[in-house]
Amino acid sequence: LFLFCVVFADNNSTSYIGSFKISVNVDFWLHTGGNYEYILVEKRGEKKNVGFIQLNRPKALNALCDGLMKEVGQALDAFEADGDVGAVVITGSEKAFAAGADIKEMQNRTFQECYGGNFLAHWNRVSTVKKPVIAAVNGFALGGGCELAMMCDIIYAGEKAQFGQPEILLGTIPGAGGTQRLTRAVGKSLAMEMVLTGDRIGAQEAKQSGLVSKVYPVEQLVSEAVKCGEKIAANSKLVSAMAKEAVNAAFELTLAEGNRLEKRLFHATFATDDRKEGMTAFVEKRKASFQDN
Repeated sequence: LFLFCVVFADNNSTSYIGSFKISVNVDFWLHTGGNYEYILVEKRGEKKNVGFIQLNRPKALNALCDGLMKEVGQALDAFEADGDVGAVVITGSEKAFAAGADIKEMQNRTFQECYGGNFLAHWNRVSTVKKPVIAAVNGFALGGGCELAMMCDIIYAGEKAQFGQPEILLGTIPGAGGTQRLTRAVGKSLAMEMVLTGDRIGAQEAKQSGLVSKVYPVEQLVSEAVKCGEKIAANSKLVSAMAKEAVNAAFELTLAEGNRLEKRLFHATFATDDRKEGMTAFVEKRKASFQDN
């Protein structure tokens, strides 16, 4: 709780911007609008086809202030429009993916402000991106940090990662999907225990419960997440978007309705050049060359 509660904003933005300018090429810096204060953005992978977003508020343990989440949305919009990018990785530091929402920013908000302004609504941009998004979680993923990870399509965790929804200890409840996505990921009993007690779970328990897909040593986590992104980016971006839509629909639809949607999307792949190329390459025993159409 202590770590969750003390993650307030810091104003040292110059070094963030400086690091950002060094880490990316000029064309991409201009394309994304540059001047990010709270995140670092670049393209990684051998073919530079994996978008990479690193939360960068180290003094605040990457607390999710409104400005940071807006910048994440802007970077995702840029990667969505970039034809070379086939997947995106979101990560933090080895100490904290994100230790929570910025409590100081929320402390004095009123009900009228929250309801009237639809507070936190824009956070959902992470979950609406068509391209697959991978969360690489080291250290603390608490409150909003856990919710941000769960908005992603795949979660990889470092061995020392900790996940939790401690909002109950602050007199509130999760507000960015925590009660909904956590329950769907780990089941009612564990989700209820975590939400009602504020207790955390470690990386191995998160894997056993289905919250994360793989656990890696801390120093290998980001590179493994990028490798996963490269595997995804090597496939047809168009068909990957269809596959992502079908899997996400499983959380929203009945089995019969989900199967109907899956069948429609499956049939739709037969209208693409990439489906024809993939099957032809298989028959001809060669590697497919997808053109994303």
